[in-house]
Amino acid sequence: MDWVKIVYSVILLVCGILIFFGPFSQKGDDRRKFINAKAQSYSFIVVIGMLILEVAQSIYLAIQGNASYNGNGISPIVFL
Repeated sequence: MDWVKIVYSVILLVCGILIFFGPFSQKGDDRRKFINAKAQSYSFIVVIGMLILEVAQSIYLAIQGNASYNGNGISPIVFL
């Protein structure tokens, strides 16, 4: 059973190294990098905005004492 953990760890390590060093092998194309950075920043802003709205809603419902609010928070499936 230990060899399974070792093989799995080696696979994860190799994948991590490839992901880390992969972008260094790409040459030029600064425009593509700029477009990707902008898209990522907009996506990050949307995600943070959704989380802030969800937290504000849960705080509001908790203060109001809404009987239908059970305090479970946001569903990860819906959030994705």
